[in-house]
Amino acid sequence: MLPRGTSSMPPPPNPAPYFPPPRVTLPSGLEILRTYSGAVIFLEILFGTIVWILVACTRVPLPLLQGWVMFVAVTAWFLSIVFLCVFLFGYANRIAVNWNQTDFLFHGVTFVFYFGAFLLQAATTSLHHFPRKFNSTTQEKILADHEYNISIAASV
Repeated sequence: MLPRGTSSMPPPPNPAPYFPPPRVTLPSGLEILRTYSGAVIFLEILFGTIVWILVACTRVPLPLLQGWVMFVAVTAWFLSIVFLCVFLFGYANRIAVNWNQTDFLFHGVTFVFYFGAFLLQAATTSLHHFPRKFNSTTQEKILADHEYNISIAASV
């Protein structure tokens, strides 16, 4: 017989073991800038800013293509800043996430989006010699020579 006040059911499991502590091998604070991940994030912010500026200062002959390039540049720039701030301000130590996997996925997804944006920007750049209006008698190109050079820089 069981003693009074006890039941035959085991106590409910403690939920604490199901939430592992965060495994952060990437350093927090300014030390993140000394790692490869921090350097890549910094380069993503730098080159995202450059692409953003270069695409914004040209006339947009193909809004669908260059709109996606601009979306990728702005979104990746913003997310890179947020991701960098998570490590700079030490929030990575408070959030129970596998930061190694998250870092790998973030850079992988960013690479895929930037590569797609590169292809679209290069496609826009390659059409620079076609006339702007096919029914017009003027021979205005889709991209002027100055815009062509800026578009090449944005592609690279």
